[in-house]
Amino acid sequence: MKTTLNLPDPIVRDAKRRALEEETTLTDLIVQGLKARLERGGQSVSMPVSQAGGGLRPGVDWARLEAAENEGEVYR
Repeated sequence: MKTTLNLPDPIVRDAKRRALEEETTLTDLIVQGLKARLERGGQSVSMPVSQAGGGLRPGVDWARLEAAENEGEVYR
């Protein structure tokens, strides 16, 4: 399956360098890392839940939040 990931440039550079050193591909390196992480399993963490009501603060809406979140992403 093909997918697009937004990864920090320094990590990609280091990963490409490691893949070359190990005579493998970046894809194989990422797959190995994902497999290792999935096999290790995840810890169940209890997150605090706010008891506040009323929704978003005045002047804030979901469209504005999404725009701010996506502002820093660069697609290539």
